Amino acid sequence: FGRLGAKTIIVQDAPMFLPKEERDAAQILSEAFAHDGLEVRLNTSVLQVWAEGGQILADLINDDFTSTVIVDAILTGVGRLPNVDGMQLETAGVEYDAVTGIHVDDFLRTTNRQIFAAGDVCLEHRHTHTAEATARMVVHNALILGRQRLSGLTVPWCTFTDPEIAHVGMSAREARDQDIPVKTFTVLLHEVSRAIVDSEDAGFVKIHVRDGTDRILGATIVARHAGEMIGELTLAIVAGVGMRALSRVIHASPVQAGAIKAAADAYCRSQVTPTVKARLLRWFAR
Repeated sequence: FGRLGAKTIIVQDAPMFLPKEERDAAQILSEAFAHDGLEVRLNTSVLQVWAEGGQILADLINDDFTSTVIVDAILTGVGRLPNVDGMQLETAGVEYDAVTGIHVDDFLRTTNRQIFAAGDVCLEHRHTHTAEATARMVVHNALILGRQRLSGLTVPWCTFTDPEIAHVGMSAREARDQDIPVKTFTVLLHEVSRAIVDSEDAGFVKIHVRDGTDRILGATIVARHAGEMIGELTLAIVAGVGMRALSRVIHASPVQAGAIKAAADAYCRSQVTPTVKARLLRWFAR
């Protein structure tokens, strides 16, 4: 709407912009919104909406300060609730509640062991790709006596803004909360030739690694096509591909995904010991 010329105000009652994303990723998007003329009001609530003189008005409150804006249209994001009404789940012995939906175990089995559930009706993360993955899991577990676990899924997500924000696995904060030592390798897009040429250099690739190993714990990408790029790191996590192997992957050049290899290369450079560095310096000094 903003890019079509409409003055756009985003009102959010939470105090943080994109609270589930890493702070520097949210900051880049916030700056992009400001550049496009979008106004974001955090920690703000809508008190009331009314019509007067053919106009629509809304009262907004932030820290006891009230302001009124005149608008042409209001879009409200109220979230989603699982649609479990009228399914006679009580008769089937399937436990559920109106907020979280049908209760399932790690194998997506309900409290009636003969019934499984998948998708938005029972999941915390209500994404299309998560629903599809759990549907496949249910078919496997219910019909082939499989033992695939919901906790075993590696699920990426992407916020489809401009730039996009994509994430998979743990954040550094989540790793520290679980007492997992973590080291982060970041490549800014203004260091990537394709991003510079495309004038899309506001962003980064950030990869979190378990310290002392090359195991990838998680990653965040901020880029025009971050949703496409995150697939490479999702595959690496699922397949157990570490940073050393990732550094050997050859990308076509120039591409923005080259930032992933650059981060892996940075990891490899960090593993060079002082002794090896000294030997290399002596060799080059010949």
